[in-house]
Amino acid sequence: MYKCNGCGVVLQNTNKEDLGYTLNLEKELCERCFRIRNYNDYKFVIKDNNDFINILKDVNNTNDLVVLVVDLFNINKNIEDIGKYLNNDILLVLTKRDILPKSCYDKKLIEYFDNYNLNIVDTTIISSVKNYNFDDLYNKINYYKKSNNVYVVGFTNSGKSTMINKILYNYSDNDTIITTSNLPSTTIDSIEVKVNDSLTLIDTPGLLDSEDIIEFIDSNTLKRIIPTKELRPITYQIKTKQTIFIDDLVRMDLEDLNSVTLYISNNLEINRIYKDTDKLTNLKRHELFVEEDCDIVIQGLGFIKFTNKARVIIYTKEGVRVFVRKNLI
Repeated sequence: MYKCNGCGVVLQNTNKEDLGYTLNLEKELCERCFRIRNYNDYKFVIKDNNDFINILKDVNNTNDLVVLVVDLFNINKNIEDIGKYLNNDILLVLTKRDILPKSCYDKKLIEYFDNYNLNIVDTTIISSVKNYNFDDLYNKINYYKKSNNVYVVGFTNSGKSTMINKILYNYSDNDTIITTSNLPSTTIDSIEVKVNDSLTLIDTPGLLDSEDIIEFIDSNTLKRIIPTKELRPITYQIKTKQTIFIDDLVRMDLEDLNSVTLYISNNLEINRIYKDTDKLTNLKRHELFVEEDCDIVIQGLGFIKFTNKARVIIYTKEGVRVFVRKNLI
């Protein structure tokens, strides 16, 4: 049985429409991974979380270290759900540090996760793009691992595969490259990647979130939503009733005195108006009450930092999660 080195799927040459298709079973990549890498031609995959949960249960039967990868820009509200299936020691890795402004302090970002109900033995913060802090990550993996096997888990698009590729580039002679993409479900099945004789990283498919905005938009919009460089936050002083539009995706009505800062991809168009309009009111309405020093998170799109208490009306696509949390920054 041959498996694709890029996404982990079992290779087959009988059905071109199914996952794992390739003309030559001895090739290292399925056709889907080949097209993603060479043409940025992504083929959507319909998956559910049952496979991922079963993988977590199998991991729980081992005593191996788990590396939990979390995207700092898109911290999932349900991250603690992973702990329902794992009793293993967890090394928490916060990725995409390059996306948040340089003015943010790493120490405060790490402390934000102190109250999470997970069996976290240590935390580190990295940027795969900038090759930032990988010596610390690599040393901690080797310090906390219980055997040669270390499992890498997290929500889809959290940066797991990109992180593994960077570890291989920095510390291994293994020339394997896992397929990466900004689009969901790039990794289909678990992939064992040997770093050296004493360390094998096992990349797992990302946990899907049915309330993330990526589930409700097309691939072109998704490419604009996911930031690829440091965010330039936009701050508004709210003194009168006004409305802020984020592209054609979100409407936010404000009226309480406040200072609000948007941490949103700079590829999206943001407009503020002061007159009444019914634009985007056909979307799902959310009424939120924000306490001092809290964020409103639109899952997958970004977050809005508030300084003072406020009543906020937000309109989003039906099914997208919107919630309030303490300020990340």
